[in-house]
Amino acid sequence: MRFVRECSIVFRRQLRMNLRNPAWVIIGLLQPVLYLLLFGPLLKPLVTKFGATNAYTFFVPGLLVQLGIFGAFFAGFSLIGEWREGVIEAERVTPASRTALLVGRLARDVLQLFVQALILVLLGWALGMSASFRGVVFGVLLTLVVGGACAAASNALGLATKSEDVMAPIINMVMMPVLLLSGILLPMTIGPHWLLRVSDFMPFRHVVDAVRSGFGDNFGGPEIWWGSGWAVVLCALAVWWGTSTFRKEN
Repeated sequence: MRFVRECSIVFRRQLRMNLRNPAWVIIGLLQPVLYLLLFGPLLKPLVTKFGATNAYTFFVPGLLVQLGIFGAFFAGFSLIGEWREGVIEAERVTPASRTALLVGRLARDVLQLFVQALILVLLGWALGMSASFRGVVFGVLLTLVVGGACAAASNALGLATKSEDVMAPIINMVMMPVLLLSGILLPMTIGPHWLLRVSDFMPFRHVVDAVRSGFGDNFGGPEIWWGSGWAVVLCALAVWWGTSTFRKEN
């Protein structure tokens, strides 16, 4: 109960900060919505080549994962500001669990991601997406797990670098191969064989495939297990890294 209370205190403080300045929430949602509105129609003539029947049923799952990855990766920037103002050091001198300091922040990030994912899915349905309800629920849950992993890694990176000027190029360097090799915008199967083999080593590609399989109500394939497994592993490793960073910070 003490751990839950400590997480709740950190979560409420972080939520109040977001409500005072919702710019990051709006910016994080704006990019996938623009992709959906401006890039989605371009896929309609090509969707049959991907083995799909509906452009938005194919595209929305990729945008969900993109929202979970890229939106959560910016969580560390606010943490750098808190460190600079002495908030992190003030929290560390309390008897609060270091894991609670991280989990409380992750709860804020996951809640924010859930609201954004819900808006994106509803917009996809409005544009003609055909997906089963249980598939959408599965896809959103998997997105939240991946988003929690990326937010934890971003917090750890923020405390490790303590500089927006250092953190920004690192995130950009990571985002580019993730965007190109995860099949978020286009399936990797339409690329050359060597590029497909390279993408096999990209965990987020398996997550995207799992979410797409869920939206297609195909829960019998190996993509579901591979994507779910990678999401859980990434989340566990990121939370461990984030907790370790909070403990070492001084």
